[in-house]
Amino acid sequence: MRIDKFLKVSKIIKRRTVANEVVDNGRVFVNGKQVKPSYEVRVGDIIEIKFGDKKSKIEVIYIPEVAGKIMPEMIKIIE
Repeated sequence: MRIDKFLKVSKIIKRRTVANEVVDNGRVFVNGKQVKPSYEVRVGDIIEIKFGDKKSKIEVIYIPEVAGKIMPEMIKIIE
């Protein structure tokens, strides 16, 4: 699943267009590397997102095949 879609489906960011812009602006890193919106997320990836002065660090624990209303835990918050 693309990182912009993953950020939206996991409810870290409300809209996919906003997620796409955040990734495009260089505020998202996966395993320490800056990524593009088309990056394919894998289980075990560590995603770091910079929101102004704040940094959020999460680990991907589940990637759904199809996005639905009731989703199991997809992420684990590290920081």
